Amino acid sequence: MKLQSLSLVLLCCALAALPQARPANILAVYAFPGKSHFMMHTALIKELVESGHNVTMITAFSLSAQQLGGNYTELLIEPVYDFWHDVKLSFGVQHLFDLTQMKNYDFLKMLEIIGLKTTEHALRQPKVQALINARQTEGVFDLLLAEQFYQEAFLALAYKYNIPIVTTSTLGYENHMSQMMGLITPWSFVPHGFMPFTDRMSFMERVHNTYVSLYEDFDRLLSYFPKMDAITERYFGQVLAEVPKVRHMETQISVMLLNSHAPLTTARPTVDAMVPVGGMHIYPPKPLPADMQSFLDAATDGAIFFSLGSNVQSKEMPRDMLQLFLRVFGSMKQRILWKFEDESIDQLPPNVMIRKWLPQADILAHPNVKVFITHGGLFGTQEGVHYAVPMLGMPFYCDQHLNMNKAVLGGYGISLHFQSITEDLLRDSLLQLIHNASYAENVQRVSRIFRDRPMSPRRSAVYWIEYVIRHKGALHMRSAGLDLRWYQFYLLDVIAFLGVLALAALFLLLLAIRLLQGSGRKQRKAKTN
Repeated sequence: MKLQSLSLVLLCCALAALPQARPANILAVYAFPGKSHFMMHTALIKELVESGHNVTMITAFSLSAQQLGGNYTELLIEPVYDFWHDVKLSFGVQHLFDLTQMKNYDFLKMLEIIGLKTTEHALRQPKVQALINARQTEGVFDLLLAEQFYQEAFLALAYKYNIPIVTTSTLGYENHMSQMMGLITPWSFVPHGFMPFTDRMSFMERVHNTYVSLYEDFDRLLSYFPKMDAITERYFGQVLAEVPKVRHMETQISVMLLNSHAPLTTARPTVDAMVPVGGMHIYPPKPLPADMQSFLDAATDGAIFFSLGSNVQSKEMPRDMLQLFLRVFGSMKQRILWKFEDESIDQLPPNVMIRKWLPQADILAHPNVKVFITHGGLFGTQEGVHYAVPMLGMPFYCDQHLNMNKAVLGGYGISLHFQSITEDLLRDSLLQLIHNASYAENVQRVSRIFRDRPMSPRRSAVYWIEYVIRHKGALHMRSAGLDLRWYQFYLLDVIAFLGVLALAALFLLLLAIRLLQGSGRKQRKAKTN
């Protein structure tokens, strides 16, 4: 009895020692109108609200249907900005299947255009203007929570309300984060996020990787930042005594939550303030609609799930490629569940079911699903790994190539170039994934690693947000490298100093040799005389 009492006392003491987070007032900015991005945002906001925090959110998509409760306030951006319209006009793209032809430099420019347009569209909103021009600022908010995706002008809200910043990156690690967080990313083995490389690069791949990474750094500094600075000045110039530059605001980020986790990202240098929380959007599977459940239950030879995400839509697939996929699917024993946005395909094979919308993660959790045909988006690949489903990837743009290359390197996926797909190649790839046991074994191994964590990703994200609030910005986590000038950060001043010393030593050595040679000639001349 005494032992039980002692245990109870120790337990109470341990619970009392845990940090108790008071309800905080959090200003969240998720203004980018990308539906896939909101898989991470929705999970995080819901977790914060359920933890008792008050969240005011600037959002491109309404979360009111989530029934988050009275401690959630929504500032909805209306209408939703159609950024793909700008992309099609700027780059002559007819449909998103053409993006496989774009160069990496065009992708960088594309993201900058999207970021500038969507940021200004959001800042013009009357509700956002009211927030910017509010007179009462002291004690209104405790933290700014913002997306790390070409929306940097919103970081000025942290200066308006004098609060620390936590950002979230839906793409995971990106090379330009080095300058933001004060670390050096070695381009020798860390591939740029948009390059189709792995961490095992050849010499020419390292050359290309270095060039693209350097190009992005200079392009952001010399072209993109001045444009975003102009937007920041335009909307915050009247309310801030001095409008900070984007380059400076980025260095004030306390913690960055990354949609990434081992082993789906390559091992690399990092700092404590960069916290991987990949998989926040994955919840325990829910029951499927009755027609889908029976369709998959009856798939005695297995099933294939096909989805190209929220941006690339199967209904826009070129007619000849659509017919190719249908012929291959119709020739297989497996059943195919396909996210197809208009539900009107002529002569649909009996083993194929199409729906405009499908609960992707819940389908991948079904034991009869043997292959996931995907565009290689990060959220989808995380779900595929979580539920241990081998993947056939058709990457189109940005990080999709890197994600599928990681799957190929890990032995749990096959990656195809969309324009190069033939009937034989598609059929053989699918059969290989279904019947070659190594793919299933490898994805199960990777899934075990991905799931093995000390804390769930949602709880980890909330912990670090509360940590930053508790410690008033957690300045102790900030890298001192952020206070160095760029030439000091990369040790160029030290290299220059050592170079000067080496040249001085060489000069003195040559001078000494010349003096000795001159002295020798004089001595020989004196002897001959």
